[in-house]
Amino acid sequence: MPLAVVIVLLDYVLIELLPEILGGRAAQQARRNVARRIDPEKTYRALADQLAATDTITNRAALAAECCEIGRYDEAIQHYECILALPLGHEARYVFAKAKAQFGAGRPLDAITALDELQTQWPAFETADAHLLYARALADAGRNDDALAEYQALLSYAPGAEASVRYGQLLQALGRTSEAKVVFAEFVVQMKRAPKFARKAQAEWLSIAEKSLAAS
Repeated sequence: MPLAVVIVLLDYVLIELLPEILGGRAAQQARRNVARRIDPEKTYRALADQLAATDTITNRAALAAECCEIGRYDEAIQHYECILALPLGHEARYVFAKAKAQFGAGRPLDAITALDELQTQWPAFETADAHLLYARALADAGRNDDALAEYQALLSYAPGAEASVRYGQLLQALGRTSEAKVVFAEFVVQMKRAPKFARKAQAEWLSIAEKSLAAS
């Protein structure tokens, strides 16, 4: 059987049959992931058509979010700016979304400006994700002391392991190896004591921490 036919059959099993067999959210996500690999812009085209037919904030925001998923960050920024220019679209969540798109586009200074605006106009909008993005943007902009302070603040309340590991990586990049080792080691010990489901959820960051320890 030709290889191309085998690949098509395998994709069909993964996309159509496996979710039916397994069911549940994980299988649905697996289906979406495989479908995205086969045709990365299928959802983008559908959402673009939907926006062309009905130009609403909801439709534009859905397209902007999909743009970020497939790396069309500049287009996403344009959509979010269009939304924010509307009276009903001037909301904190869209400023945050624009900042994420700006960061993805390699524009950390613009992301910092957007997040500062977010904090000024909506001081009650407090999320660990926004603070994590702010810390990452500060680091990318070369404001290392500010980034370290932001990461330190995140350690006390941010869910998951990303903030801790990124904090260690920044320390390591700045040549503060011994401090970085302490951060990585504490996280690894914490994960060894954690339940299996927690270790599985943080497997990516645990792997990074272990490799960073081994390399130091």
